[in-house]
Amino acid sequence: MQSRGLFLLLWVTFIHFAGIYLYTKGFLLTRLSLSEISTCAEGDATCTLVPSHKRVVLLVIDALRFDFLSPNPPSPASPYHHNVLRIPAELSAQHPDRSLLFTSFADPPTTTLQRIKGITAGSLPTFIDMGSNFGGYSILEDSLIGQLRAAGKKIAFMGDDTWTTVFPTSFEENMTFPYDSFNVEDLHTVDEGVIEHLFPLLKAKSKPWDFIIGHFLGVDHVGHRVGPDHPVMKTKLEQMDRVLRDVVDLLDDETLLVLMGDHGMDRKGDHGGDTELEVTAAVWFYSKGRPLLHPQSQIPETLLPKSVFPGATVPHRAIQQIDLVPTLSLLLGLPIPYNNLGSLVPELFWDDLEGRRFNSALEMNFAQVDKYLRSYRASPHGSELDNSWAQLQKLADTAIERPPGFFWTSLNDYMRHALTVCRELWAQFNITLIGMGLTLLTLGTFASWELWTKLGTEKEQWEAWEQETLRFNVYGLGAGLVFGIFAIPFRGYVKGLEVLHVLLFAASLASVLACIFVARPKLSEVHVKSLPVLMVLHAAAFGSNSFTVWEDRIITFLLLTSIVPDVMRGFSAPTARLRYRILGFSALFAACVRLMAASTVCREEQQPHCHVTFYASASLTAPPLPVLLAAIPTALALPFAIRRFLQISQSDKGVAGLLLPWIVPTVLLQGTLAWMSEWVETAEVIDPMWSSALRLGRTALGWGSVLEVLVIGCSLWWAIPLCLRVSTSQATDPNGKTEVTVIGFANAYGAPYLMFFCIPFGLFYTFSQLTAQIAMGLAVIAVLAYLEVVDSVRDVRSLEAAFASSTPSDALNLESISSTSATVRFSEVVPLALLSLHAFYATGHQSTISSIQWKSAFALAPTLVYPLAPASVVANTFGAAFVLALGAPLLALWNVPPLPHPAQTGAVRREAARAALGVMLYHGALLLGSAAAAAWLRRHLMVWKIFAPRFMYAAGTLVVTDVALLLGVGVGVRRVTDRVAHLFAGMAGSPAVEKKTQ
Repeated sequence: MQSRGLFLLLWVTFIHFAGIYLYTKGFLLTRLSLSEISTCAEGDATCTLVPSHKRVVLLVIDALRFDFLSPNPPSPASPYHHNVLRIPAELSAQHPDRSLLFTSFADPPTTTLQRIKGITAGSLPTFIDMGSNFGGYSILEDSLIGQLRAAGKKIAFMGDDTWTTVFPTSFEENMTFPYDSFNVEDLHTVDEGVIEHLFPLLKAKSKPWDFIIGHFLGVDHVGHRVGPDHPVMKTKLEQMDRVLRDVVDLLDDETLLVLMGDHGMDRKGDHGGDTELEVTAAVWFYSKGRPLLHPQSQIPETLLPKSVFPGATVPHRAIQQIDLVPTLSLLLGLPIPYNNLGSLVPELFWDDLEGRRFNSALEMNFAQVDKYLRSYRASPHGSELDNSWAQLQKLADTAIERPPGFFWTSLNDYMRHALTVCRELWAQFNITLIGMGLTLLTLGTFASWELWTKLGTEKEQWEAWEQETLRFNVYGLGAGLVFGIFAIPFRGYVKGLEVLHVLLFAASLASVLACIFVARPKLSEVHVKSLPVLMVLHAAAFGSNSFTVWEDRIITFLLLTSIVPDVMRGFSAPTARLRYRILGFSALFAACVRLMAASTVCREEQQPHCHVTFYASASLTAPPLPVLLAAIPTALALPFAIRRFLQISQSDKGVAGLLLPWIVPTVLLQGTLAWMSEWVETAEVIDPMWSSALRLGRTALGWGSVLEVLVIGCSLWWAIPLCLRVSTSQATDPNGKTEVTVIGFANAYGAPYLMFFCIPFGLFYTFSQLTAQIAMGLAVIAVLAYLEVVDSVRDVRSLEAAFASSTPSDALNLESISSTSATVRFSEVVPLALLSLHAFYATGHQSTISSIQWKSAFALAPTLVYPLAPASVVANTFGAAFVLALGAPLLALWNVPPLPHPAQTGAVRREAARAALGVMLYHGALLLGSAAAAAWLRRHLMVWKIFAPRFMYAAGTLVVTDVALLLGVGVGVRRVTDRVAHLFAGMAGSPAVEKKTQ
């Protein structure tokens, strides 16, 4: 009977998961890839050109930004002006007809896997494709690599093993040398491996290859590891410059050298998102023999767009990164891949004054893009082109009748317009699935609010009412499944529906409607002042891109505002002690919140009004000096601070006397030392020869912390969860009763659950960087301070009720007011829900891909190990949300004494489940608001930059919150209440025992 609260939480979680699944299936679909392959019959001069070069050396320096080899780098005031490859600028100055340098735009997401697909197939990525970067898959569409293989060309490869994942059978077996791509802590192995295997092939007189791909990773790893501003970056670029000089020396006259970055990097060295620094890379073409450009060519300026790199003052020639695909294909005499949307680079085909070769190449490029678009329009997703088709055809038709100069411009405009149209369609929305998901999220939020209200008003008949609700939910699920089975044959009339979608939606919808019907409130139970106004406003605000961008700052204001009513209660408290407690702990809570707000990372849209404090600077991923100084003291002082809170109620005994002085400090200290050792290595504080030993020690510290939490901490808590000291003494009275003294009685439920809370806190502490560790410590202190505020405010209400009662002695009777546990109000839940969001931002995150802290993937291993690496990144990102959600039941347990009332155990569990439901409700409402905004604004310019990432964060947070609360209520609360009930039931059942509590 006492587990039904958990069953209701499980049901709410199921509705959340069903809504999230259906919505994401409709909103984040992958791009449709056509399977057709471009072919060119022998002797057909209409589909390709006579090759200008026999061979190509394609060198990819991962994350090579344009300013790393620009002849016009940013001013010396920029921290990047020293980091420049010299040889591209030198050769461009000496041989302008043989050396061409471009800045290139890489379509987001700027992860390596998606960029490899872009520069080989010429197609656009999708937003959700970013997630596949940890586990790449073979490319199935037509590509430059596939065309090379079809033409019998031999391809050599060395470097980033992502290429062999995407093209597993395309490279020559005896000329394929892949290296681990995700070990960002290794700055040199991949580069040295590429060098080792590249130069023997270049020196070989027989030339057993036609196309070489060398993918260097050192620059990218330096960026991730220490940032682009670190001296190591200059050293790495100098190495790359030497490699380029040697490659140029070994080139023959028939080989084309292409040097490029697959993407850029932001100011702290990361990538993945769509900021200007991340999407701006570089491309350099060099030909030792045949000139690339006629020295007297006069190319129309309309074909040569320019852009200004961030921090630079001189505009430079700019291309799209996917323009490499048609360009390299035609230079090698190959057909352009079928799905290509890139336009060829004019300079590389302008080898005569009139541009005849360029004219032929442009017509081939136009024909390929036009053919692809017609095929796409004939596909199941082709209706997406209807709104733009007339304009595309008008551009194509009018171009044919124009003079040569205008003809080139018109065809180029057509292809660029086609690219723009397809960028807007890179995610094919399924409105039906989106609507189904939103329906479940909306009804689920409404049902959760009804459940919350009902649980607060039906205390006496709660078990009977809950049993009725569960029965209706089960009947609803069954009825929905039956209806869904009958509806399956009709799913073909709706695009994109599968059997699972129909069954899941039908069952969930029927169940949630049944819950709404059973839990519908009476009019007498509805009060305006009880409506969750702040939650509704918060959810509705996601329709504003400004609110979403600045949510990290606004959350601080909302969080501090949410405790103003408690502060006002403190001023009017009837006793001095309660006034001091409420105002003092409120001040402590506010101080922790403000200190957490001092830790910031900036998203692109916040510039120039934001300054990074989470890291040492915007371009260094090292922790700030104050954090380095405070990290170890924080790890040691935090357990002491937690114990000090427990000492208020003398509940620092039992398992707390073991965990807080010994286990928790050791766990936190190991987690801190692990990240300190990472800083020592990256800051080169010690000789590099000790790096291996330091890495070994760091791994040992990480595993030591995790195992100590999971093995020792969990075992101790499970064996002796209570924080009580029980002593007995023989009484001297004639009855001969034994006197039992229970120390920690007043917080018998809250203290042991707090120890349960500390276990995952210690675990996630290990995966958090040093600044985040301090922020999480402040969050824990804020939770404890807030619990004391809530407890004191409840005391004020009890006293006020007693004073207003005609029988004050009855109103103050402890058994009468506590037999059903403390009643949790929704206004008490709101600060904890907001604190979870505040902690996410304070631990160095934003609702952007670029803020993901990839360093955490190596907290437990020096290389990428599955599933440890992805799990570590998830723990780093959502650890604060998990821990703070786990603290919600404390609202029902804190300072609640165990009384000899037969219904108290059930009442405590009910209120704990209700507190958990309140947090689920708040985060569910935020998910609904962000999902509705993303769906409504799905064609908005900022949907993939602002609205979709916020929805994904909201969905991840809700999933983590639901799981945490199920664990907290199902394991933590149940174990604590069982042991407390067992202990005090034994005392109450013994007639020879006289109890004394403290």
